[in-house]
Amino acid sequence: MKQTLLDRMIGAVSPKAGARRAEWRRYYEEQRGNYDASDSGRLQSRWTTQNLSAELTDRFERDPIRARTRDLERNSDVMNAILRAFRRNVIGGALKIRVTTEDQERNKILETAWKRWCEKDNCDVTGVQSFTQIVRMLIQRKITDGGVLILKRFTNQGYLPFQLQILEVDELDVTQIRPREKGNKVVGGIEYNRWNRPVGYWIAQYDIEGYTPAAPIYIPAKDVIFYYSKRRPSQVREMSDLAPTVTRIKDMNEFITAVTIKEKIAACLAAFIKRIGGMIPGKHRMAGEEISYEGKRIVPGMILELNPGDEVQTVNPPGQGSDATGFLKAVQRLISSASGLSYEATSRDMSETNYSSARQGMIEDALTYDEEWELLIQVLDEIYETFVISCWLKGVISGGDFWEDVRKYTAHEWVKKPKPWIDPAKEANANATMLKTGQKTFQQVCAENGRDWKQVIDEMNEANRYAAEKKIDLAAMLAGGPGVQEPGEEEEKKNGTKTDA
Repeated sequence: MKQTLLDRMIGAVSPKAGARRAEWRRYYEEQRGNYDASDSGRLQSRWTTQNLSAELTDRFERDPIRARTRDLERNSDVMNAILRAFRRNVIGGALKIRVTTEDQERNKILETAWKRWCEKDNCDVTGVQSFTQIVRMLIQRKITDGGVLILKRFTNQGYLPFQLQILEVDELDVTQIRPREKGNKVVGGIEYNRWNRPVGYWIAQYDIEGYTPAAPIYIPAKDVIFYYSKRRPSQVREMSDLAPTVTRIKDMNEFITAVTIKEKIAACLAAFIKRIGGMIPGKHRMAGEEISYEGKRIVPGMILELNPGDEVQTVNPPGQGSDATGFLKAVQRLISSASGLSYEATSRDMSETNYSSARQGMIEDALTYDEEWELLIQVLDEIYETFVISCWLKGVISGGDFWEDVRKYTAHEWVKKPKPWIDPAKEANANATMLKTGQKTFQQVCAENGRDWKQVIDEMNEANRYAAEKKIDLAAMLAGGPGVQEPGEEEEKKNGTKTDA
């Protein structure tokens, strides 16, 4: 309890009165308030908090937290288990697009052009990553760093005059404080208008090794996509998604290291030579005959002659007595749940699961991935819209009313490759039942399996036509029949095989 100047003055004049004053103050501070969460007594005396805006809360913590998450990204297996879970599942095995404009011919042209643009030489200004690889990197940087910058660059390097440049949030020039336009403000390298809407980004300039800084450049907000999660109305910059779990991941890594070292020591055998003083009766040691043990070590299966009278004592350290496995499981469950994932998703340990629990865990994990997908799809939609505009400008597609109704030309759907089911037979039977009862449509089932329902019907039609040409009853075969068509009456007459009943 902190003493005030008045407390010290009273205590100096009358120690008894000072002691009573301190006791009454302690009693008052320990009284329960209306909420336990606001209690400021002895048990919560070290819990100091402040109500600040999101930017003031994050500004001085953002960089050290980002540095620590990157350190764990480089060195922690637990951290990488979380990151890889998001990389694997947010967009699934692959990312495809289905163009849904009213012009079928235009749809085919755009889908073909998109597939070509997604190649590394066409979509990436560095020519290193394909579009899917860029998206996976965006997911990892967003989870680790809290955000990432996607710049639209218009070059002559690729198939279209449009490419992507990916920048880390470190490249925002936080030293810039003077806005370009009157009435705006610059916070954290981003210029905002009076409504806190970004109007431009100040990007620091330096050579590829990070040295020789130059004057920053200003990029309008229309050419930048800032991919991050906004959790408070007053938040204007990113914060690492893993900030709540960083310390726990670090503690877990240190515990694993400590247990590993202890087990390595326990697995070692140490030997000490015990010298016996004096000479042994009947033994005469010649000068220079004494064996030196310096530099010698124990190896498996070795036999070493000792000096007469020397005795060997072994040291066998005890192994790890505590249950490290149980502790590590409990900690990893906390880390995973804080990230919105199940223990099984990050540990890949399925020893305690059955079909029902694994299915429920997948459903809950999918909701977490869907939350990230909902944010990511806004980024992908903006990229695709710019792609379509570039296609129109280059003449890949045409349309006199393009600028009057751009959305008509950019209609599309994203199709993700589905994950294999735990029990395909159960899932198939469930889908069949829901189709029959109207709980699902054919389009929904195809989408859940990562397929375009129109393409599925086209493939079914093609298979049926080809089967008919080969005299195969495909429907009967799928139903478990022989699958061979019986000859029709006309064919029987033609072959002279018709007989009377």
